[in-house]
Amino acid sequence: MTIYPAIDLRQGRCVRLRQGDPAQATVYGDDPAAMARHWLAEGATALHVVDLDGSFAGTPTQTQAIAAICGAVPIPVQVGGGVRTLADIDALIGAGAARVVVGTKALAAGFLGEAVSRFGHRLLPALDCRDGIVAIAGWQASSGIPLADAAALVREAGCTDALYTDVGRDGMLAGPDLSGLTTLQEAGLAVIASGGVASLEDVAALARAGAAGVIIGRALYDGKVRLKDVLPLAR
Repeated sequence: MTIYPAIDLRQGRCVRLRQGDPAQATVYGDDPAAMARHWLAEGATALHVVDLDGSFAGTPTQTQAIAAICGAVPIPVQVGGGVRTLADIDALIGAGAARVVVGTKALAAGFLGEAVSRFGHRLLPALDCRDGIVAIAGWQASSGIPLADAAALVREAGCTDALYTDVGRDGMLAGPDLSGLTTLQEAGLAVIASGGVASLEDVAALARAGAAGVIIGRALYDGKVRLKDVLPLAR
């Protein structure tokens, strides 16, 4: 299981939001590349970066900061936020992203299949769920599609992996949603879990549940868990 420290970008700074709400932001640093180097020094083998401004605007806006992060560390960086076109994916890969996360457009008819055929494993669909329904547009709107149906659509498009976030738990330190994880696994997807991780036991529970990866944000930044303690659990 891969551990991904999260770096969320807003207006060039490293922040964390509660439940994706831009009005509930905590700033953790002004130098995203320095933050990436910090997590590398702590033992990170991969990073997860979100362009929050891009998520709300519907187009990537923090590409320069993303390129700085990717250039600062020799480990894979997966990047998402505002990705709506094949050109967006291509540009982020050009900026150094190892994988590009697609959320809102993941359920658009035909888009995901075309993206998979072009980018293969470098594309990572994200299914962000609120009350059992997939959320889109920076979590500000509902797709109206239940999680199980969305998982089936993603699998049918040729994806073998997915990122899953329980929006209600994100930034709340409320523990991960194992039932949602199971729903995606039952559709045949390897799952990177995000949202709610608050303790070493949460990470251990995700490992026992067979998660392919876990993204940890606020718990690391607030010192609830230390990366050096989490990494052995992932192994």
